[in-house]
Amino acid sequence: MIYARASNGVIGKDGKIPWHIPADLKRFKQLTMGHAMIMGRKTFEGFPSPLPGRRHIVLTRDKEWSADGAEPVYSRAEALMLAGKDAIAIIGGAEIYRLFSKEADRIEMTQVHAEYDGDTYMDAPDAPWSLAAQEDHPAQGERPAFSYLTYTRDPT
Repeated sequence: MIYARASNGVIGKDGKIPWHIPADLKRFKQLTMGHAMIMGRKTFEGFPSPLPGRRHIVLTRDKEWSADGAEPVYSRAEALMLAGKDAIAIIGGAEIYRLFSKEADRIEMTQVHAEYDGDTYMDAPDAPWSLAAQEDHPAQGERPAFSYLTYTRDPT
């Protein structure tokens, strides 16, 4: 699972990310390039266009929905089957993260050290997740400080 989260838990507002951190966008590209990405319809519609070099598997309840570059699916099982056995990136939104949280073995989270207004929230990972790596970055001008956090699932 890959997401960025503000200090107050916000991950989105009006279908958009409420901050702009170019280094985080570059990291997202690096983590997802060449992989199938599973996302909700609103997440897909938040992109200006499909992201090159990645599959866009879009989970939606709307059987009539379609969009260029999207592979619509209507269930968790269908999304996983279509994605195949290779690494899969679960990229949002909040409902999609919750739906796939039991299958995930790693969370790549950018913790933005600022609070934002939003309408979509995620809690910080807790059990069964453990922090495996952390890379801190200071604020730069208008851009807030942030940390890249890697969580791994604790053995059960």
